[in-house]
Amino acid sequence: MSRYTGAKCRLCRREGEKLFLRGSRCEGQKCAITRRNYKPGQVAKNTFGKITEYAKQLRAKQKARRIYGISEKQFSIYCTEAMKKKEETGMALLKSLETRLDNAMYRSGFAESRNQARQFVNHGVVKLNGKRVDIPSIHLKIGDTFEVREKLKTSPIFEKVKANKKFKSSKWLKADSQTLKCEVINMPDKDDVEASIETQLVIEFYSK
Repeated sequence: MSRYTGAKCRLCRREGEKLFLRGSRCEGQKCAITRRNYKPGQVAKNTFGKITEYAKQLRAKQKARRIYGISEKQFSIYCTEAMKKKEETGMALLKSLETRLDNAMYRSGFAESRNQARQFVNHGVVKLNGKRVDIPSIHLKIGDTFEVREKLKTSPIFEKVKANKKFKSSKWLKADSQTLKCEVINMPDKDDVEASIETQLVIEFYSK
């Protein structure tokens, strides 16, 4: 299945919570969850019924996949690889998701959303270890550095990042908002990832 390109707000409404897919819009009054806090569809307001264990697993999987903007095929590969590793499976999966280059761009504070970060990488805005890259799914390791290309650092979108007094990045990254450079100083742990992702249910879904 290809990557979802439809309305992002429908995904938040389907999961019943903010997934922060549209950056600053999710914080304001225009957020779809604030305006229409019910599932999309003509009869969504009147739906009812018992939630099965399979349904819980499916929703947990869909929510995690939508948060990181990953296709079904790619997400299933990450889960399969996580099951083969010696460390705790749920944490191994989250590390695979968090250490993607597009997610690191978002976590560094250089992009408002993962979707925007993915666009930056796809359009060659980012340099990884001194080389221009355009593959969002590249996995980073400790010691890797990435930055915005020099000639693009003065663009309005990045001037906004420089002027942001509330600039903040994840603790596993060492980001500089003025030079727009970032270094991976550690691997992410449970405190750095999405707390709402129920990894146990996701793993159970793919273990069948």
